[in-house]
Amino acid sequence: MKVYAAINAVQRALSISGIEKNRRNTQGSGYNFRGIDDVYNAIAPLLAEHGLCIVPRFLTRVCEERQSKAGGALFYVTVEAEFDFISSEDGSKHTARTFGEAMDSGDKATNKAMSAAYKYAAFQTFAIPTEGNPDADAETHQVESAASILDGLRSAAMEGTAALKIAYTELQPTDALWKAEGAALKLCAQKVDQVQREKSAPAPRLDPAGR
Repeated sequence: MKVYAAINAVQRALSISGIEKNRRNTQGSGYNFRGIDDVYNAIAPLLAEHGLCIVPRFLTRVCEERQSKAGGALFYVTVEAEFDFISSEDGSKHTARTFGEAMDSGDKATNKAMSAAYKYAAFQTFAIPTEGNPDADAETHQVESAASILDGLRSAAMEGTAALKIAYTELQPTDALWKAEGAALKLCAQKVDQVQREKSAPAPRLDPAGR
């Protein structure tokens, strides 16, 4: 049954790319999430590449009418769905069953519930991570020595406290290095700021007698 090989191939690809939670729900407490479009965009080319089809089948739908805080109508829909994962190579299939829930004040509650069912069927079948694990050869990390980090911090300190804060964030010195050098660097940066303020301060005005 080649359907499992196809599912595993899609899993392998998604383990490298992942799907980030880059969308934000701004209602209530707010949270980050992965939308249905993110799922479609990520898995559609992989399904085509590995000969895997996903065919939905919705078994039940329950709709309840509720009232919003403003007094309007809200339609709360729950659907139960099955998704057949089918190998295009030999026709073998595996079926996953999920539920989807959604609310809407118009006619989109059922659409949203179906999208939720599909999204979580994909998440659970392919074990899609929020962060990928790219190939080691795809990234090159520059490792800086403690001496070069300290040189960078010293140079920034000579430009003032604002530059030192930026350098601290960018260079990320170890706790040990910062404990040993941080006080002196901050003092240097503060002195630079003081000199700069004194230079930019307006000259005192003299009276007609030159006093």
